[in-house]
Order: sequence, then structure tokens, then C-alpha cells
Amino acid sequence: MTAKKFNVKDFLINNGIIVVLIMLAIYTSIMQPTFATPDNFINIALNVAPRFIIACGVSGCLITKGTDLSAGRQVGLSACLAGTLLQKADYSGKFFPNLPDYGAWWVFVVLLICIGVCGLFGLINGLVVSFLQVPAFIGTLGMQLIVYGVCLVYTDATPIGGYRPDYTIVAKGKLFGMIPYLFIIALIVGLIMWFIYNKTPHGKYMYAIGGNEQAAEVSGVNTKKTKIIIYVTAAALYALAGFLVGAKSGGSSVNMGNGWELEAIAACTIGGVSVNGGIGRISGVLVGVLVFEILKTCLQYLGVDTNYQYIAQGIVIVVAIALDIRKYIAKK
Repeated sequence: MTAKKFNVKDFLINNGIIVVLIMLAIYTSIMQPTFATPDNFINIALNVAPRFIIACGVSGCLITKGTDLSAGRQVGLSACLAGTLLQKADYSGKFFPNLPDYGAWWVFVVLLICIGVCGLFGLINGLVVSFLQVPAFIGTLGMQLIVYGVCLVYTDATPIGGYRPDYTIVAKGKLFGMIPYLFIIALIVGLIMWFIYNKTPHGKYMYAIGGNEQAAEVSGVNTKKTKIIIYVTAAALYALAGFLVGAKSGGSSVNMGNGWELEAIAACTIGGVSVNGGIGRISGVLVGVLVFEILKTCLQYLGVDTNYQYIAQGIVIVVAIALDIRKYIAKK
């Protein structure tokens, strides 16, 4: 049996963006010694955590040849909803002045409320995509505007702050004074999603739909039910991410999470989740999110203007999708 010959061209097509960004990170470390420090790596990990949770939700949609452009706005809605319900009793700008100061258990209840509200939007996404057979791009784009409108109506575009300490500690606290809670939550979510994708019938159905939906239906897979579960699960993850982002930042607004769905799609693609469906792993999603966050951090440390940073991120998104499509065409 002969070993498979290493093909440099294929390797660069599959991992070109990762290689370039690793080189950029090395260059940044040389030019800015403060980049390669434990504190900065911890900061990167804290930024990666909520984005990884969002990307886990988006990955399921992509694997079934769909997408979810409402992800970022649902993150913002969850952050605003949690913020209005978890403000200090003596805060002068309290959104609900007459809301009683419930105990610490109220934080968990608010999280469930956020998941329930976003889950409802996810359910609508799933129904529109599966039963009405509206392309996911169009259906979730419409939902993006709906969720943004709901958030504007709910908050009246008012910035929200003055959060309770028992809420902010969820994202800022550390286990044994060492391991951030935010990191632990993201790790638990990642492990649960890995188990669902690899060890449950739902995961098998998801990959089957992405590979060939008609064949999956013939095999007895309830494709409509599976898609609905995927979009509801994704929405629940967006809600959790928004809840955590609000706690981490100590404030929220209607624009929180804006554009994060594009970052999540790019990160998934960089990590090997194909927009053509049927392919993707949670470990790859983590790598993609990490690579994308390192890109942003490197540009900041190198003093690149914020406007040019958006251009660089846009180029990465386009190149990542283009390379993924090229791989799909090459296999046909």
C-alpha cells in the first residue's frame, strides 16, 4: 500500500487562509511583543467564546445547505432583553422602574426567557425554510429585519446599562480565580454540540440532508422536522451568546451583534464547514472562530485603521467562501 502523496497545491487551497493568518500572528508577535502574552491570549479566548457559540448555531444551518442571517440581530435582542430585566435596583436609568429586585435565581430565569423569545424566531425560521420552502438566505434575511425592528420597538433604541453584579459575574467571573466562566460555558456548549453532531440520530440526519436531501427523504428522514430543530437550536445558542456578551460588556444596545452572522459564516467556512452542505465539524468551527479573532487582534496591534480592518475581514469572508466553492466544484 503506497502512502498518499502530499500535494502542496491542495493543502494551500484547503488551509491557505489559516497559513496566512498564522504568519500574520508570528509577524505581529515580532513587531509587537505584547501580542504574545498570556493576558492577550486570555482576552482573545474571552472574545472567541461567545462567537464560538454563535458559530456552532450557524454551522448546523450551513451543513444542511442553509444559512441564518438573523443570528447577529438575535444576539442583540437577547442582550437587550437580558439587560432590561437585570439592572440594579438603584440604577437611575432603570428600564422597568417597578421591577422587583429578585434574587440570584432571577438571572437564570431571564436566560430562559431570552432562549424562549429567540427560540420562537428560530421556530419561525425553521417553518419558513422547511414548509414554505423559502431559500434560507431570503427567509433569514427577512427575519433579520424583523428581529431588529422588534428590538428597536422594545428598547426605543435606548442604550442599556447598570447591570446587577450577579449577572455580570456570569461572564467576568473565574472558577478558582483562574478559569473564566465564559470559557467554561463555551467549552460545555462545544462538547454538547459535538455529541449531537457525531453521536445522535439528529446529527446523522443533518449530514444526510446536507449531502442529498432527496435521498435522505427516501431513506425515511423527516427533513422538515430536522431543519426546524436545527434553526430552533441555533436560535437558543444565539440567545445564550447574547446573554453572555451583555454580561461581558456591562451594557447593550440594538446594534450589539450586528454583522456577527457574517463572521460566524466565515469562521465556519475557514474551519471546514462547507456552504454546499454535508460537511463540517465542531472542532473545525472552533479553529475558524479562533483564526478570525486572531486576524482582528493582529490588525489592532499593528495599528491598522478600523476602516481598513473591515475591508480585510470582508476579503477573508469572500476568499473563504470562494475557496470552499472551488473545492466543491473540483469534487464534481
